[in-house]
Amino acid sequence: MTDRLTIVVVEKDRDRAIQIVDALKAADDYEVFVISEPTALARQIAAHAPDIVLIDIDNPSRDTLEELTLASGPLDRPVAMFVSGPAGGLARTAIEAGVSAYVVDGLQPERLKPVLDAAIARFQLFRRMRTELAETKRALEERKVIDRAKGMLMKAKGIGEDEAYALLRKTAMDQGRRMAEVAEALVTAAGLLS
Repeated sequence: MTDRLTIVVVEKDRDRAIQIVDALKAADDYEVFVISEPTALARQIAAHAPDIVLIDIDNPSRDTLEELTLASGPLDRPVAMFVSGPAGGLARTAIEAGVSAYVVDGLQPERLKPVLDAAIARFQLFRRMRTELAETKRALEERKVIDRAKGMLMKAKGIGEDEAYALLRKTAMDQGRRMAEVAEALVTAAGLLS
C-alpha cells in the first residue's frame, strides 16, 4: 500500500456520500473517489485503481452483494462493506467472497478509520495466506513430478533412488534449469513414447 491511500466509496445517496468523504478526509489524508452509479462498477473501480473500496448499502440482497463484491475486486484490494441491519447469512457470504470487513448498523464516521485499518490488516493477512498456500501447492506438485521422474529413471536404468535423484539434479544443473522442469520434461517425454 502507498503512504496516501486511494479510496473508492460506492454510495448512491449524494448527501451520504458527502458525509462519508468528509469523515474520511477528517480521519486522514486520503484520496477519495465516489461512485454513485453501480453501472459498470468493476470498470469504474479499476479506473481509479484504489487501495481500498468502501461499499455502503442499506439492505443488500444476495445477488446485489455478490455483484458488488465481484466488481470491487476483493482479491486485488481490501473491501469494507457497511450494511444497515442484519442480513441473515449474507455476512458469511460476503466474507467468503473476499470482503475484508462486513460492518452491520451502517457506516458511522467515527468508526471509519478503525474499520479501514482492520480491513487492510485482514486483507494483507489473507493475501499472505493465499500466497503461502499457492507456493505450498506448487512445491507439492513439483515433488510429485520429481518422484515420478525418479521412479522412471530407477526402472529404466536399474538404479537406486539416490542415484536417480542425483542424475536429475546433475541434469538440471548442466542445463541451467530447475529440477522440477527437468523432471516434467522427462515425464512428458516418457508419456509421448509409451
